[in-house]
Amino acid sequence: MAAFDLEEQEQISQIKGWWEQYGKLVTSVAVAAALASVGWQGWNWYKGKQTLEASALYDQLQKAAGERNAPKAREAAGVLIDKYSGTAYAGLAALLSAKVQLEAGDAKNARVPLAWAAEKAGDAALRDLARLRLATVMFDDKAYDEALAQLQAPSDEGFVARFADLKGDVLLAQGKKEEARTAYKAAVTSLEKATKAEAVTLREIAQAKLDAVGGAQ
Repeated sequence: MAAFDLEEQEQISQIKGWWEQYGKLVTSVAVAAALASVGWQGWNWYKGKQTLEASALYDQLQKAAGERNAPKAREAAGVLIDKYSGTAYAGLAALLSAKVQLEAGDAKNARVPLAWAAEKAGDAALRDLARLRLATVMFDDKAYDEALAQLQAPSDEGFVARFADLKGDVLLAQGKKEEARTAYKAAVTSLEKATKAEAVTLREIAQAKLDAVGGAQ
């Protein structure tokens, strides 16, 4: 029994020695892990709250769009972009608000949300779509160089033809017929295997424009 007690005492002494050497580290790691867990749960709660609030604002924006209320739509989109830019709703709000502004004949206020979405929307396809629409507004305003700056190669392959087609329109408006022909040809080529009705229609339109400037050559 005494031997057992002696052995036990030795083990206790070893444990105490180990704890004195590593105890603070173990405690720090445990606390850090606990804080990380709490932080992660808090972050998820915050993101969920942000998404819920953004969704409610987007509903207001959709209602304003249905009513063709451009100021109200602009206000709702502004709040979404300002306070909830990290949610998917911000990019969608920018595009919808711009559409409402354009329908109201206000190209100036349509540019603002489109410019934001073209640069900062979370989804690459949304950024490309915003750039395309912004370039269209600039083209209509005869701001040709600005429009071309927006029409650099899209990151989403689904926009290649539409970018090239609009680029051809801008270049032709600038009197750059040869460059316009190249752009129209690129649009047609990218849609050679297209089967969807919308894509086929765009290919036919681009082909007609290509033919009008002298064909592929």
